[in-house]
Amino acid sequence: MLTRREFLGALGSGALGLGVAGGLLGRLRGLAAAAAVKARPVEGWPDLVGVKDGSPAQMFDVGIKALGGMGRFVKKGASVLVKPNIGWAKTPNEGATTNPELVGRIVESARGASAKKVFVFDHSVELEEDCHRASGIAKAVRAAGGEMRTAGDRDDYRKVAVRGGKVLAEVEVHALYLDCDVVINVPVLKSHGGSRMTAAMKNLMGVVWDRGYWHRHGLQEAIAEFPLVRKPDLNIVDAFIVMVQNGPRGLGTEDLLLKKMQILSPDIVLADAASAKTLGIALEAVPYIKRAAGLGLGSVDLDKKLVKRISVGA
Repeated sequence: MLTRREFLGALGSGALGLGVAGGLLGRLRGLAAAAAVKARPVEGWPDLVGVKDGSPAQMFDVGIKALGGMGRFVKKGASVLVKPNIGWAKTPNEGATTNPELVGRIVESARGASAKKVFVFDHSVELEEDCHRASGIAKAVRAAGGEMRTAGDRDDYRKVAVRGGKVLAEVEVHALYLDCDVVINVPVLKSHGGSRMTAAMKNLMGVVWDRGYWHRHGLQEAIAEFPLVRKPDLNIVDAFIVMVQNGPRGLGTEDLLLKKMQILSPDIVLADAASAKTLGIALEAVPYIKRAAGLGLGSVDLDKKLVKRISVGA
């Protein structure tokens, strides 16, 4: 773990802030090969991309390119929800919220893919206005051309059934999560006193109205079951500064590790399996991950999936 002096030193150094007939046949084959690459099917892309040793924006740029580009996920005219963690009135260097540089770059990328609208919100634990300001996310989103929305108005939520859920039979969900064409889930990786870890699946608690119900009736099961309502189209786990203890809010810099990593995957379960590995936590210690896999929501088998690892500095 970082001492305060080491942490501030890293900040100061900038550590925080890829014949004729024969000739004609060859050309045709070359054109066909190029067309095949351009039209590469979805199943040909990596299932998960892990990036390290860059800034949040650099790692996203490299990672999304490896996954096929933002245009694979966002089509012209689409409405997009980008869902970061903005739960706490904490600054980016405190590791409690998603890095604003990353969120801003994702919004910019979605707009570059000709999205019609890009919305951002989170049902904050602390006062929403303070969280938006302290995290730097509201400023980054607006600078990138996105729209911040409130999560504090119950009229913006709709009650929906959770088909296949046991703990969650129905849940009140923010309309943007239900209605946007594309959902991009952007959690920050950190420890959590209640669920052991917070990453992709747990980040979705920020789109529901009554999170207390989950805590009262079975947090692990509820986290696993909620994606039955809808799975995000893309998950981008911010592991730049990782809170390895005393999460989700943290007590100080001694709780943080500067990992400079990012995990990208369309598979929310696989993203969480990789996140647990990054935190050094066994899957058995985070029951909701295997529970979600059992519900058919994704895979925990990193060894059986196509995983691409990239170092920005290499």
